[in-house]
Amino acid sequence: MAKILVVDDAAFMRMMMKDILVKGNHEVVAEAEDGKKCLLEYSRVKPDLVTLDITMPELDGMNALLALKKLDPAVRVVMVSAMGQQDIVIQAIKAGAKDFVVKPFKPDRVLEAVNKALTS
Repeated sequence: MAKILVVDDAAFMRMMMKDILVKGNHEVVAEAEDGKKCLLEYSRVKPDLVTLDITMPELDGMNALLALKKLDPAVRVVMVSAMGQQDIVIQAIKAGAKDFVVKPFKPDRVLEAVNKALTS
């Protein structure tokens, strides 16, 4: 069972992601609503994986990814994007994200991305 940190500025999206992950036999050990809190929570709980929304206040997903990589070069991140953010997704993959999922979530796709990232 993997320990996962879910990061999204929308509480509803965090709840949906959490539900999918828990049903997929993962444990959500922490949540954050922006990139700054993501970094604090990551240091506190040391999760196996982070699901990271791209568009957030304070510190967006792309900059949070870069900061996480500095903090822990081995960090495993699955980016979460809305439709039409393909350019940023490509940048995120180049910067070290393992995969991405597009909103609205499809549970099978989320679990596929998470499980792939955990084994890479």
